[in-house]
Amino acid sequence: MGSRFTFTVVAENDSAGQRALRAGLGEVRRIDRLMSFWDSTSEVVHINRMAGIRPVAVSAETFDLISRTLRLSQLSGGAFDITFASADKLYRFDRQAHPALPDSALVRASVRRIGWQKIKMDAARHTVYLPEKGMRINLAGILQGYGIRRAKQVLTEMGIQGGLLNGSGDIYCWGRQADGSLWRVAIGDPDHPNSVAAWVDVTDVAVVTAGNYEQYFTVGGQVYGHIINPHTGYPSVGLRSVTIVCADVELADGLDEVVFVKGAAEGLAFINNLKGVDCTLITDDNRTLVSRGMKLNYYHGATSTQP
Repeated sequence: MGSRFTFTVVAENDSAGQRALRAGLGEVRRIDRLMSFWDSTSEVVHINRMAGIRPVAVSAETFDLISRTLRLSQLSGGAFDITFASADKLYRFDRQAHPALPDSALVRASVRRIGWQKIKMDAARHTVYLPEKGMRINLAGILQGYGIRRAKQVLTEMGIQGGLLNGSGDIYCWGRQADGSLWRVAIGDPDHPNSVAAWVDVTDVAVVTAGNYEQYFTVGGQVYGHIINPHTGYPSVGLRSVTIVCADVELADGLDEVVFVKGAAEGLAFINNLKGVDCTLITDDNRTLVSRGMKLNYYHGATSTQP
């Protein structure tokens, strides 16, 4: 998945803990091989190669995950869309200053193949079909969360009663730490990499953060992060980071992109209409906004507001 995974488990002894860690990380690797956009043998790559040619029979696991992404696309009005990969690669998120954005005509042309509604799913045959040549899907926006959800299930089946699983900012924790305390999950400060703006003490919950301060470029001082608005083909702007807190780490992984695309006001309104989901975000002008149920602990006396 091109991401760093760090797993912590609470086990009876070192050998049991090591066995659990190997099993959990092994499950993530299995999912990566099955659904990676970059692995030439994956089912996702096979679907993409057959775009405009024929439907592709896939495993029930891949079929079900793609089906869930389509439900999220419908729920979010297309803010989440795995066919974003159909757009031409027009951007380099190299942390450098670029002279200008790509020509608007190129951007418009690049998004013509995007559209989650175009994907043809056959539940009886477990086939997926992309009807236009050049269409591609990429599950990157939700695959880390799914991998962590599956890894947690494997660990639970092995008898592990507590742990914290982190896939590049997609975190799920359950149970308690060895000393009986809750898990403390930090939310980074976009202005100061490797530092903390706030934290939550939680258990049995996902805390998933996406930001535009690691993969980006600038034009005229404006930061353009790697999350693309599938409606326009341009990088989403207005937000620096989004953190989602809810029980389902897979859902949280998708929702952070939804909020990025929708923006601060519309994104928080969307989250406030979902049961059991909370959100905090940091805007381009360094305001920290929170959904109605979100409670944070802040460093340096910082505060947050609801829009």
